[in-house]
Amino acid sequence: MSEAVNIQKPLSGLGQRTKGDKVIWALVLLLVLASLLVVYSATGSLAYKMYKGNTEVYLFKQIAFIAVGFCVIYFAHLVNYTIYSRIAKVLFLLSVPLLLYTLLFGVTLNEGSRWIRLPIINLTMQTSDLAKLALFMYLARLLSRKQNVIKDFKKGFLPVMTPVAITCLLIAPANLSTALLLGASCLVMLFIGRAHIKHLLGVIGLALVPVAFLVMAAVISHKSGPEEEAEAPREKSSRLTARVSTWVSRVEHFIYGSKDQADNDNLYQVNQAKIAIAKGGLLGSGPGNSEQRNFLPQAYNDFIYAIIIEEYGLLGGAFIIFIYLVFLYRSIGLFKRCPYAFGAFLALGLSFTLVFQAMANMAVNVNLFPVTGVTLPLVSMGGSSFLFTCLSIGIILSVARNVEQLEAPKPDPGAPGIAEAEAEEGPLKNYLLDDDEDEEEEDEEEEGQTEQGNKLKPEKRKPSDIPASLLQPPPKKEWLKQ
Repeated sequence: MSEAVNIQKPLSGLGQRTKGDKVIWALVLLLVLASLLVVYSATGSLAYKMYKGNTEVYLFKQIAFIAVGFCVIYFAHLVNYTIYSRIAKVLFLLSVPLLLYTLLFGVTLNEGSRWIRLPIINLTMQTSDLAKLALFMYLARLLSRKQNVIKDFKKGFLPVMTPVAITCLLIAPANLSTALLLGASCLVMLFIGRAHIKHLLGVIGLALVPVAFLVMAAVISHKSGPEEEAEAPREKSSRLTARVSTWVSRVEHFIYGSKDQADNDNLYQVNQAKIAIAKGGLLGSGPGNSEQRNFLPQAYNDFIYAIIIEEYGLLGGAFIIFIYLVFLYRSIGLFKRCPYAFGAFLALGLSFTLVFQAMANMAVNVNLFPVTGVTLPLVSMGGSSFLFTCLSIGIILSVARNVEQLEAPKPDPGAPGIAEAEAEEGPLKNYLLDDDEDEEEEDEEEEGQTEQGNKLKPEKRKPSDIPASLLQPPPKKEWLKQ
């Protein structure tokens, strides 16, 4: 018997602790490997400019970001996802003043104030990345608590939509594309969360008004001609309006751009990306053989997908799209399997925003969308966006890990090793409890929506104390069909 125990002990290391959806783990590994290859290739000219040709600098930087990112994923997936529900409100309330501070006093680059400089370590961070993660946590919490009144505009839809509107409005002046993608992801979550269609259509109608004005401004700017535009007096723009001319210019050149304007600075990136894609063909020129990386600005970041197609061809580009679609498919499957509303909404919301961002980045690279500043998740060169993406994936895997524990057959309490497992990871019965059972209701709107187990903490319950009704998951599938 002691020999059997010794055989099992080596299996109780990192491999056994790494749980969750194994397919998602594999997809993340494929994306970071692709990132390592393409970033090393695409940063050649940047390395010659910044480090006198020492190309290994960015290679080791990317390896360091990947290592830290995997640590973030690993430790985040070990946390019970119900913890994220408890910190969601605090994190959201913290992100709002951070966004406001960034908008007014943040580091300005390309006429956009998106970053704040962190003290001591002297690194910049996009506060919109933190705000997106906090918003999806808080939105998943609100949707799970307001399912009974979500059809009501005042009691259900308005309280849920308010944090979405606040976050998007604070992000939009400096990063309109991120705000639009974030709003679209949130609307998809609300649709899945049974929000009334007419309420969603009303929000979409309101969002289309400024977009329509932007398109009209681009049309008027094109018809007025460059001479009239040059003669028009330029007023000093504030941080809130500094990006408006850039948006109008990008929309104008997206609609009216032609080969005759190839030397125009506004079309330079787009045309260089097209050349890279054309050179790639079906199979590509091979790893590290890109030529357009020396001419394409942001080849290692916003336009990295064009370099992927140039080096690995259309097949390589299609494979990247396939990875993101499989990731979304696995997350949708996780949403269907999760018995509790908060975990289901959280996993689906985070996966939607990552895949939407990836599709938007690839659409810009192939000139289906106007130029934006969004990166390709887990593939573009590492930064704060890379680490927050890793944190989002870790949270998704946390939900997957808890779903697997719920679906696993109940072991015999007297079986060898069960006592040690419970001492290390906690009793399995803890995961049968609802998301926020141990929390008191915080406001009047939330009263009556979680009636079972509000005053008993999971760790104090015994198996005999758990009511039979708690062992049956809430009927999530029924409200999904409504």
